[in-house]
Amino acid sequence: MRPLRVAVVGLGRIGALHAEHAFGQVPFAELVAVADVDEALARSTGERFGAVWTTDTAQLLADPTIDAVVLATPTAQHPDHVEAAALAGKAIFCEKPLALSDERTRQVIAAVETAGVPLQVGLHRRLDPDTAEAKRAVEAGELGTPYSFRTSLRDMNPQPLEYIANSGSFFIDVSIHDLDLARWLVGEIVEVTAFGSSVSDPGYAEMDSVDHAVIVVRFENDALGVIDNSRVAGYGYEASTELVGSKSTLRIANSQRTQVTVLSDANARNDHAVDFVERFRDAYRLELVAFVEAVRNGVPPPVTGWDALAAFTLATASDRSWRTGRPVALTVDRSNGRIEYRIDDGVPAAR
Repeated sequence: MRPLRVAVVGLGRIGALHAEHAFGQVPFAELVAVADVDEALARSTGERFGAVWTTDTAQLLADPTIDAVVLATPTAQHPDHVEAAALAGKAIFCEKPLALSDERTRQVIAAVETAGVPLQVGLHRRLDPDTAEAKRAVEAGELGTPYSFRTSLRDMNPQPLEYIANSGSFFIDVSIHDLDLARWLVGEIVEVTAFGSSVSDPGYAEMDSVDHAVIVVRFENDALGVIDNSRVAGYGYEASTELVGSKSTLRIANSQRTQVTVLSDANARNDHAVDFVERFRDAYRLELVAFVEAVRNGVPPPVTGWDALAAFTLATASDRSWRTGRPVALTVDRSNGRIEYRIDDGVPAAR
């Protein structure tokens, strides 16, 4: 089989990383085209990788010589771009979330299923080697029955307020990764209670958002989970996880660059990753590897549109809990042979 001819649309920080990976770091993939509304950026990226470049996304998505597209455009553009790519028969990798409402997300999934094309969503934590090892240990029964789950996701420095204003709520933009991780490692969630605060910049409150949040989740087996998130932690980027089980406890450490500790003057000093690109570079590459393998082998990708919808619904429930100050219960629907969540507004889950 010839290599999969891949195009990357949207060349910001993540899009540029995807282009770099697609150019020679993903087996059986060939980066053939890139697009961005910024002409200078599109040109320089195309010339760097020897790919066709354009500012016309619609033209690129319709190009019959392209097999697959990687969409790293602004969130609000995801639905239209996914639908256009599906209509053109492309395999699609799209950054999270697929859309900013439940209804629009379902429309996008329906368009993809009607077109019969593969869709993978960029919830990259599942492809991180450390997380994959944790998943293996859980499935092998090494932890026993899950008792509790804890994870922290903290940025060293915040994204620009202009980006934040258009990225959905804090919970959709940030917490969605931890909520997806929680259900992937432990199981389905039946209740969320969220607390949020704006403490680092009055701009967050002015846009009706927060910069710090804590989410308490209750799983189907009555295990508990705690998620804490921060847009501005200062010391570095952190993505750490702990899962306590009846047989053993598993921990994923807190994002050090190395395992070196410097001891001097009665103090200890460790280094830290500075952002998610540094911490999860391997995960971002491996999710494209998995995407290309799934397309070539005709198997479902590791993170489907329905997985993305489940994480989105959990994030929406968390946002609702924060706004109402009440727990939000969820019903887990398996009637269609897949997992779907239904929100029971503000009603605590049955004990």
